[in-house]
Amino acid sequence: MLEMDGLKVGYGDRVVIEELSLTVGGGEGVALRGPNGIGKSTVLRCVAGLLMPMNGTIRVAGERVDERSAAFRRTVAALLDSPAWYPGLSAQEHLSLVRLANRPIDGGWFAEGELSERLGVDGFADAAPSSLSSGQRQRLALAMVLDRPSRLLLLDEPERHLDQDGRAVVAALVGEYLGRGGAALLASHDPTVTGGCAVVELGYDWYDETAEA
Repeated sequence: MLEMDGLKVGYGDRVVIEELSLTVGGGEGVALRGPNGIGKSTVLRCVAGLLMPMNGTIRVAGERVDERSAAFRRTVAALLDSPAWYPGLSAQEHLSLVRLANRPIDGGWFAEGELSERLGVDGFADAAPSSLSSGQRQRLALAMVLDRPSRLLLLDEPERHLDQDGRAVVAALVGEYLGRGGAALLASHDPTVTGGCAVVELGYDWYDETAEA
């Protein structure tokens, strides 16, 4: 599902990762680990088509990454930054919009309302995202990205702002996503969330404490 060959990424002219090659097949999860500034988020953004790598190739479902492609957008679901919330829509209305935009949804996917219940969004369904705590917004964002049918899931620190119970729910949902034949690439240090994933330790050779994550 995902193939990276000789990937080289960095910030400006500064290289932080080079010659990164890995393959993630359907039903497989890979977690990237390493210190802040090593380039985990940058790799994910390249896979999502939001950044161009300095060198190397990335293929998703056999095709080069192209965020403009409708087929690519149907294949990849990503939670990398804080989502853009729609003013005037409640948490539940955000989820309903995701389901509406992705119809028809196969019966083998997460059932309507299932993610809202399991991630605890039901408890604040009528509230606007702007009024929610950071943990509640993270739960809503995770429900939105998983409610959208996809074949490759990209998550950057999905455990942020969540307590241990929330992290366990995320781990279970990622496991179910893999069980449906999807592939996942995560940037995470949390052993609960990454328990079902192979781990790739990104080297410390280029680590600089002043670098950004």
